[in-house]
Amino acid sequence: MPTRKTPLVTGEIYHIYNRGINKQNIFLHKRDYSYMLQILEYYSYLSSLLSYSKFKKIARYKRESTLQLIKKDNIKIVDILAFCVMPNHFHLIVRQVVDGGICRFFGNIQNSYASYFNIKNKREGSLFQGRFKSVRVLDDEQLTHVVRYIHLNPLTSCIVASIDLINYPWSSLPQYINGIPGLCETKTVMQNFSSPKEYLEHILDQADYQRQLKKLKDLIIE
Repeated sequence: MPTRKTPLVTGEIYHIYNRGINKQNIFLHKRDYSYMLQILEYYSYLSSLLSYSKFKKIARYKRESTLQLIKKDNIKIVDILAFCVMPNHFHLIVRQVVDGGICRFFGNIQNSYASYFNIKNKREGSLFQGRFKSVRVLDDEQLTHVVRYIHLNPLTSCIVASIDLINYPWSSLPQYINGIPGLCETKTVMQNFSSPKEYLEHILDQADYQRQLKKLKDLIIE
């Protein structure tokens, strides 16, 4: 496997992106989105040594107790700060917690989801467009811009209207606005805002601006 041009440094934050090969849709049904969110959580922990496909075959009561033990250890390889899963691609903001954590995390995610998708749809071959792309987030200002970009994705792509954006279930925005427990560590971003309401205003005030994407061109992976 070739060395990455962008080194992934422990303790640093990255915008990670990948999409379906030939830009094809890879999330076709609610079950697909749900599976993706499940593996995002599962593979973020260091103790997730068993593949998720094998984990799912464990008896339900054992599966739940095993997952609780994994979470109890609370040793992570990455912290997920934000995410959005779209029909043909996904975006995540992650902080690498241990050396090699991001590569291990995304290798597991992409392999697990590709296997699930191929079996489910009776297809073969690559599902993703090569290796994931990464951009290092250098400061709080860049972080707030990129997280806004990610959370606005469903609106920018005309999947939902402005009024429905906070209810898009395959994004971390509902967790940010409603303050309920979820996949993400939200404190890093929310320390820059006085309240969820202020953050939502920050998001919606820039919806038209995002469609232009001019000032974000260095922050967005195409």
